[in-house]
This record gives sequence, C-alpha cells and structure tokens, in this order.
Amino acid sequence: MRFVLYPTALVTAFALGGCSFVAERDGAPASAGSVAVAMPGTPSPEPRSRYGNPEFYEVAGERYYVMKTSNGYTERGVASWYGSKFHGKRTSSGEPYDMYAVSAAHKSLPLPTWVRVTHLGNGRSLVLRVNDRGPFVDNRIIDLSYAAARELDMIGTGTALVEVTALSFEKADSAGQMVDTREVQGGGTPAPTSPPPTASAPAATEPLFLQTGAFSEATNANRQRERLIAAGIAPTFVEPGSSSDNTVTLYRVRIGPIDNVAEYDALQTQLQALGIDSARLVSVE
Repeated sequence: MRFVLYPTALVTAFALGGCSFVAERDGAPASAGSVAVAMPGTPSPEPRSRYGNPEFYEVAGERYYVMKTSNGYTERGVASWYGSKFHGKRTSSGEPYDMYAVSAAHKSLPLPTWVRVTHLGNGRSLVLRVNDRGPFVDNRIIDLSYAAARELDMIGTGTALVEVTALSFEKADSAGQMVDTREVQGGGTPAPTSPPPTASAPAATEPLFLQTGAFSEATNANRQRERLIAAGIAPTFVEPGSSSDNTVTLYRVRIGPIDNVAEYDALQTQLQALGIDSARLVSVE
C-alpha cells in the first residue's frame, strides 16, 4: 500500500483511489521483455520535496520518523519491488510513479535522496533516486521500482539481500555541523560524499551473517550464543575482533552464513521471539 505524505505530520492520504477497496495484483508489465528502462541522470543536489518530508508520519498504527540528514546512512537488509499496480499514481513526493524509470521508496530517508543499491547475492550495483515512501512490511528496507529491480536481476525472486548507501551532498560547516548544501544558495554543485555512480556490473560477493550482538566480555557473548543454540538457531558462533576505533576487543555473536531472503526472514522471526530485534546483516571483517 502506498501513501502520499503531505507537509503536516498528522495528515496521511491514500494515493490509491479505488484500489483501497478493490484487490489488485501487482507485478511486471505485460510486455516486460520489450520494455525500455529509463536510467537515472547524474546525482546532483536537489531541494527537499514539498511533500513526503514531515517530521514523522503514521501507517497502520506505526510511527515513522524522517531522517534529518542522509549523511553517513548505510544499511543492509531486504529489498522488494513494486510495479504495474502503482504505475502512474502519485508517490509520496508528489511525482507520478513510473515503473519503467529507475527509482525507489524508503521509509525514512529525506525525499529525494540518491542512493547506491548493491545486490549482495550477485554483486550488481545501481545508483538511483528515492522519491517515495515504503515498504511498510517487516524486514524490508527499500522498495525498488520495476525498472530498478530488473537492472539488479531480482524480478524473478521478488526480493533480495541488498546494501543501501546514501550519496549525500552534505558537508561540515566551520562548527563541525552537517550542512545540507541543497539549502545553501550560491553554493555550487558539490560532489556527493560517497563515490560517484558507476555502471551496474557484477562484483565479488562475500558470505553474509546475522550479527545479534557485540560484547566486551567473552562470557556475555558465549551466554547469548548458548541461548540461540538452545532455541534451535544454528550455526552460531562468536567472532572476536577489534572495535571500530581499535581501542577494545569485541566478541560478536553471529549466525550463518545466510544464503537467501527466506532464511533471513525465518531467523529474524525467531530472534524477535527471543526479544532480539537489533540483528543486522554483516560480512566477515
């Protein structure tokens, strides 16, 4: 389900018209094989959309907060895609949704935001523009347009494990605070803080694991590992390593490797039943 988010945080309107009451299947266009994909242009600073950027909004009783900045955002998780059911309808930013154009929906990134999406299963990578809200489904972090999903070769599977990294146009001011250059007049066109876009091409992939915790004491890490094994979650192991600042040793509890989305979803359901709701996808460090 898609929503149009207006400037006030308390107003959420349906963008589906009669589709709110009539069941309609989503999917690829009937002539998918001959469809030309509209690739995105070069990432550049844009003002925030008038629509879709309230401080917060609610969908199905759950509250979502829009991020103040996209700078430094990177996340791994599951991508899904949406197509013909929403083609031509209004996105949360107010733009019409074009399933033949490369774009995406995200629950909390400012609209619009340029991101790089990497399919962790096949290594394909694509730079695209986020201009919509969603997906409002558990364990999904981004909803790709049909065209974007086709470029990443995930139409058949419907979902994929991905990494999403924002290409931010923000920079630190003299006080060290992040300044959104889209709001600065006469500031020129700065380069994004992440690498510029490259052609979508397969790259080497790494094994993926679910990390359920990082502890400074090996005893605590082993205690969580034993709890996971007792719940039937395996293979589970403790990986010792340095913290990001190399000041302490951390003992990371990990499950895997994770081979596909179905396995990821099943493990997340088991972990949530144990009260562990902050597990994240990682590769071996």
